Amino acid sequence: MADKNFELLDPASGKKSLLPVRQGTVGPAVLDIATINKDQGVFTFDPGFGVTAATESKITYIDGDAGVLMHRGYPIEQLAEKSSFTEVAYLLLYGDLPTAQALQEFSLSIGHHTMINESLLRFFGGFHHNAHPMAMVSAVVASMSAFYHDTMDINNPRHREIFAHRIIAKIPTIAAAAYKHSLGQPFVYPRNDLDYCANLLHMFFAVPCERYEVDADAAAALDLLFILHADHEQNASTSTVRLAGSTGANPYAAISAGVSALWGPAHGGANEAVLDMLEQIGSVDQIPKYLAMAKDKSAHFRLMGFGHRVYKNFDPRAKIIRAMCHKVLAKLGSADNPLFELALKLEEIALKDEYFVSRKLYPNVDFYSGIIYSALGIPRSMFTVMFAIARTVGWVAHWQEMISDPSMRIGRPRQLYTGPVQRDYVAVAKRG
Repeated sequence: MADKNFELLDPASGKKSLLPVRQGTVGPAVLDIATINKDQGVFTFDPGFGVTAATESKITYIDGDAGVLMHRGYPIEQLAEKSSFTEVAYLLLYGDLPTAQALQEFSLSIGHHTMINESLLRFFGGFHHNAHPMAMVSAVVASMSAFYHDTMDINNPRHREIFAHRIIAKIPTIAAAAYKHSLGQPFVYPRNDLDYCANLLHMFFAVPCERYEVDADAAAALDLLFILHADHEQNASTSTVRLAGSTGANPYAAISAGVSALWGPAHGGANEAVLDMLEQIGSVDQIPKYLAMAKDKSAHFRLMGFGHRVYKNFDPRAKIIRAMCHKVLAKLGSADNPLFELALKLEEIALKDEYFVSRKLYPNVDFYSGIIYSALGIPRSMFTVMFAIARTVGWVAHWQEMISDPSMRIGRPRQLYTGPVQRDYVAVAKRG
C-alpha cells in the first residue's frame, strides 16, 4: 500500500505523474513506476537492474550497508549456528520454521525422492568423459521434465510441492552422478538412512568395492556451506529462474536455466576463481605485488573473493565460514595448508590497505568456501555444482512464490534503442 506519492514533472510538456511510494517491512522504499510510460511516454533506464525492484518477495532480506542477511526474518548467524540445511530448506519453502513432526515428515519426503530414474541415469553415458559437470547437471535437470508429466501442472499447489521435494532431493544425486561419470567410476546409489549432506558425501566418495564412512565434521561443514548458499534474494540466477518461470515453462526448465546462469564465473564460479588467484599469487612475499596490480586498472588482475555487488560491509556469511574453515583444516590435519595461510595473510594485508578499505572491498563468502571444498576432497570443477545444489532450494522457493502470485505477469524488460533509424531496403546489385 502506498503511504505517499512522489511527484514527477516533465518541464517541457508540463505533464505530472504521481508515483506511489511503496514501503516494505524493512529496507528502502520503492517507487511504483508502472504508469510512467502511460503518463510521460518514457521508460526507466537501469543497466544491470542495480536500483530496480522487479518483484515483491517475502523470502530473503539483505541490507548490504549493514551486512545483514535474513531468511523469512531469521538472521543468517542464528540459522548457521542452530539450524540444519534441511530445516532452512523447509523455512524457505513454507515460510516458518518447522515443528519437530513437520521437519521429520519433510526429511522423510526428501529421502523418499532421492533416486533418479534409471533411464535418466543412463543419460550420463552420452556425455564426454571430460564434460564440465555444470553442463551435465543443467541438461539432466531439464530432462527431468520428460519423466514427470503427471505432476507438472504449475497451477496445482500439490504438484508444485511434489516438484519442490523432488528437485531438492534429486539434485545431489544428479551432481554425484556427474562427478562419478567424470572419474569413470560406477554410480553410487543414495542412502536414505543418511542425512542430506552425509548422503551427498557418500555418493561422491564411496565405491562398491569397499566400505566408506562419512566424516561427521565434513558433513557438518558441507551443511553449513549449504545453509550459507541457500538463497540470496534477487541475484542473477534467481532472477533467471523467475524470468523463465514467468513464461509458464515447466519448473524443471526454469531450474535448469538457473543452473546455467549460476555457471558464470562472475556468479557461481567465483570460489573457483579465488583458488586460481591464490595459486597465481603463490606465496606471501608476492602479495604486495599482486595488490598493486589489483589497483592498476591496466594490469587486468582482479582480487577475487573481495567485495560484493550488494554488501558494502563485511559479508555476514564470510565471518561464519571463516571459523568453519579453521575447524575443517585443523580436523583434516591441514592447518598448515599453504593456500589457507596465504588467504589469511592476503585478508590481513588487504584490510589494512587504504585502497581496499575505502572501497569497502571486504572478503565475501567465496573467499573461503573454495578452500573448504578442496579440504573435503571436492575438485574445483564441482565447486559451482555444489553451489547449485544449495541454491536450488532458494530457486524453488522464489519460483513457488512467483507462480502462486495472482498478479504474476510474464517478464518483459524494455530497452533504450540506439541502433539505426528506419532504412529502405536496397537490392544487392545496387549496394555500393
